Amino acid sequence: MGLGLKWWCWWLTVTAVGVGVVVRGAPSETKNNNLVSRIAFGSCANQSAPQPIWDAIIKFDPQVFIWLGDNIYGDIRLPNKLFGRKRNIGPWKNTERFVPASEQEMKSKYEKAKSNPGYSRLRQKTKVIGTWDDHDYGLNDAGKEFAGKITNQRLMLDFLDEPHDSPRRKQAGVYASYTFGPTGRQIKVILLDTRYHRDPLRSDGSILGSSQWTWLEQELHGSPTAVTIIGSSIQVISNLSATTGPFFYMESWGRFPKERDRLFKLLADSKRGGVFFISGDVHFGEITRYDCATGYPLYDVTASGITQAVEKVVPTPLHFFVRFLAWLTPATLRVMDGNCRRKSCTYGMPNFGAIEIDWDANPMTLKLQVRDTDGNPVVGVNAPLPELQARNFNYVTSSKIGKHQKHCYLEINQPCIVRYRLAILAYCALAVLILAMMGVIWLCTLCCCRCPLKKKRD
Repeated sequence: MGLGLKWWCWWLTVTAVGVGVVVRGAPSETKNNNLVSRIAFGSCANQSAPQPIWDAIIKFDPQVFIWLGDNIYGDIRLPNKLFGRKRNIGPWKNTERFVPASEQEMKSKYEKAKSNPGYSRLRQKTKVIGTWDDHDYGLNDAGKEFAGKITNQRLMLDFLDEPHDSPRRKQAGVYASYTFGPTGRQIKVILLDTRYHRDPLRSDGSILGSSQWTWLEQELHGSPTAVTIIGSSIQVISNLSATTGPFFYMESWGRFPKERDRLFKLLADSKRGGVFFISGDVHFGEITRYDCATGYPLYDVTASGITQAVEKVVPTPLHFFVRFLAWLTPATLRVMDGNCRRKSCTYGMPNFGAIEIDWDANPMTLKLQVRDTDGNPVVGVNAPLPELQARNFNYVTSSKIGKHQKHCYLEINQPCIVRYRLAILAYCALAVLILAMMGVIWLCTLCCCRCPLKKKRD
């Protein structure tokens, strides 16, 4: 009896220690064996604005919904001031346009977003996961220097109903991975944190930080899956800032070229197939493609935003002008085909992203789309999974040899007259306007001078 009791105690002790080791050593990954064939994603949702798009998302009936950042607009935007002691717009600005909100203000905004009737209905039937971008991180364009990131991480994870014992609540940053589906039909979702460890803009430093890079390498070299979705709050492939400067700049991996090269090289070295990116941030939808990273087409589907969109900030009669500028902007990596509603293959009204996987098709096929508030596709591509498989490939060699090929030609490598044609057009238009004004002033002056002379003669 005493021997049996000792053996039983020994067995319980070993089991408890073993379970403790497994729990502590487990990666920050959530697994679900149910087959997933529809995923929706979105970004840029102002909690104070109407959000009718949830009806279209619910109609799409996704099994998973992914937030890609700016899930609320938590920071406070100050009134625009072009003149005065504190100027926050224009070439002579000396202060920022945004200031952080308090913890209570952030919490109140999250509660408002979470109680939206459409979003509440989605949460009842759909698994919701996500990452953040700058406005829900706490401050426009902020990186690792932002002091409120620890508090706001907790609030963001509360918004996502993250379990209190989740590893995400203990780590520095909100990055995470999820695996859905049975063996052979698995989808891996990797969500990056492009804020918590990001070095200052224009530094060409790090976006992810050393700890997140180590984690990402482990995730990509881990067990293979049929599909791997990498969610980034900012665009990975497109670098429109290379063509829209000096008027405005958008955040993207392209503004950290060393970091983007490291990401592409990691993907190539991992030999992982079926990888594509999803992103938000820019307030319009598009699909871009890069063929010199992995040996197969690497797509980035950008859906932005749920409420925020570039065409909504201008009067309706000027929408055509916004669309013309989008068409005129050099975008060498954008997918341009007959599946686009606009000639520019961008969409500047509220939108969401839709991913469909036809597991029973031969071959299995990915359908990647950006959809409008009625659920209709505005941009899309179909990609057979066998075409997205890794081959013997050297990223460094391929990116140099193929840099002038279609879907390998980076925006920054374009000739200056093409790359800066927006700026050239704007400056020419400004010059014409100035000359026209000078002409009008000269004519008015001439008329004023002649009138007294005529009166004097009379």
